[in-house]
Formats: sequence, C-alpha cells, structure tokens
Amino acid sequence: MREIALLFLKLGVIAFGGPAAHTAMMRDELVRRRGWVSDERFVDLMGATNLIPGPNSTELAIHLGFDRGRWRGLVAAGVCFIVPAALIVTELAWAYMTYGDAPAVEGILYGIVPAVIAIIAHALVGLLRTVMKSIWIGGLAVAGLVAYLLGVNELMVLAAGAVLAAAAHLARNRPGRGQLHGLYVVSFALPAGQPVFGDPSGGQLVQLFATMLKIGAVLYGSGYVLLAFLRGDFVDRLGWISEQQLIDAVSIGQVTPGPVFTTATFIGYLVAGPVGAFLATVAIFVPSFVFVGLLTRLTDRLRASPWTSALLDGVNATALALMAGVSYQLGRTAIVDLLTAAITVITLLLLWKTKLNNAWYIAAGAVIGVVHALA
Repeated sequence: MREIALLFLKLGVIAFGGPAAHTAMMRDELVRRRGWVSDERFVDLMGATNLIPGPNSTELAIHLGFDRGRWRGLVAAGVCFIVPAALIVTELAWAYMTYGDAPAVEGILYGIVPAVIAIIAHALVGLLRTVMKSIWIGGLAVAGLVAYLLGVNELMVLAAGAVLAAAAHLARNRPGRGQLHGLYVVSFALPAGQPVFGDPSGGQLVQLFATMLKIGAVLYGSGYVLLAFLRGDFVDRLGWISEQQLIDAVSIGQVTPGPVFTTATFIGYLVAGPVGAFLATVAIFVPSFVFVGLLTRLTDRLRASPWTSALLDGVNATALALMAGVSYQLGRTAIVDLLTAAITVITLLLLWKTKLNNAWYIAAGAVIGVVHALA
C-alpha cells in the first residue's frame, strides 16, 4: 500500500499535460519501469475506462490501484493521484481571491509541455505493438485519428470504433449465447441516462455538493465538455460565478498537474471557501470510484467473450488514436521555437536510451522554462 500511495502521489505532483500525458506517465511507471501490469492489460484498462463517465486518466489510476492492491489499492491510488492537484488548486484559488488574479505559470509550462509531448510519443510507440493486432485494427485507428483531427467528437470516435470492430467480428462469426451475454454486459456498462437531482434543501453547500456529484456522474468527454456543464450550472442556472471566473477556473485546472476535474476545487473555493473546495472535490470524483468499482469485474468479462473482446479492441485502437491526436494538437501549440523543439527531441532520445524517471524530465523542463522566462 505504501508503494501504491507513493507512486500515485508522485504522479499527482508531476502529471502535467492532461489525460494523454497522464496515461503515458502511468504506462512508463507501471509497465515499463515496475512491470506491475502488461501492456495488453494496460490498454484493456485504458479502453474500458472510456466506457464510463468521468475523468479517464483518474479512473485509469484507480483501476491500476485495484489491480495492484485490490480495494485498498483502488482507494489509495485514486486519492493519492487527486490530492496533490486539489491542494495546489486550493492554494491558487486562495491567491486568486486574495489578489484578484491567478498566479502566472506560463514560464514553467513553456519548458514542461514539450517534455510531456515526448513522454506521450514514447508511450504511443510502446503501446502500438500491443494494440495493433491486425491490419484491420490499424486501419480503424488511422480512421479514428483522421476523424478526430477533422473535428468529430471524441465520444463518437470511440463509439464508432467499438461498433465497427464488434460488427466486423459478428460478420465473420455467427453470434451465440456467449456473445449475446457479452452484449448484455456492455449494455450494463453504459449508463442509461442522466440521473435527476431535485433542488436540494439545506443550503448552498448541499446544492454545491449535489451539482458537482451530478456532473461527475454523467460527464463524458474532454475538459471542453466539463466547461459546458459548469457554465450551465454555476453561471447560467445558479449565478454563483461569472463567465470570467469560470474561464479562470478551467485555465487553472488545465495548467496544474493531475486531473483537469480539479477545476471543481477552484469553483468550490470561489463559492464557499475551503469547505466548498473540499466538498466540490469529493463530489465530482466520488462517482469515478463507484464506476471503477463496478468496472473491475466487468473488464475481465469483456476480454473473456470473443464478441466483447473485439469491441474492446476497437475501443483500444480509437483511444490510442485520440491520444495521438491530442499530442499532435498539443505539440502544435507548445513547440514554438528551437528551444522547445530541442527539449522534445532530447527528452525523446533519453526516454529511448535510458530508464530515467519521468520526474527528472518534468523538473528539467520546469527549470528551462523559468530560466527562459527570466532571460
């Protein structure tokens, strides 16, 4: 348990760059460096977490904790991955409320993000050998990448990958009882609809908790989808924060390490101080622990049935395509000159030739970014 807790605490501190970067760092630590899980198991968990609502990289951390330490590991991994980001965001929210602006972090990110892009690229190359089981699956991944870059919603890309892979399998094999049972399992995995929360009584804190719990329970997709949910509830419906405060909150969630969902922590602080930050954080992440707890039994069943195994292969291929698409878009905005390009190339070479911990690359990028900003 100590090993799990320390590893995910470290990841919670250094995991800049969003879900794709988080996934790459987890793969490096748990597959490449420690051998806790195989690449095949890792991509299965990565694909399965895309079937449920919530922050995918956080849910992947929770599931990896379960694989290593069962239920205590599930809790330890999730809490330790979330807590560093939540504490950092709470401190930034205090500074924001005290001084009227968010502390500048652009200098640090200037050096960190290029290193993160190299970490993602290295992980993608390693995962390709596991995911690309056939020319057909490779073509599906390429199609998913093209669709994403053309602006198709990531949930549509994942759903199409799953459906096409399953349909191709069914076209080659006559469905039997086991495959129909697999269909039942998958239908159980996907939520039927958005739970309805009435207008909670008992004050603002109860309403804050209930609203964040609702968002955590039904939200699929990226930080932009989170932005839409938060705007609808906290700006339009409740009127607790302004549009500018929402934009600042999302910016803080994106530039700090750990889950982007810690945007909720920032909003909770704006609404009700430290207590609000704590309640908002707990509420938006609790559904992830519940969903992963239910998913732990389901993942093995998905791989056991030929029909659902084909479906999972499709999800894995398109999830990897999304990871590649995000890293490409991140690279276009982060690699802006010779220095950032050099950081990316040198980090990639070191990842290929050595087994240095990712924390060193993140720290080196941060130092370079600070020096560049002060120069």
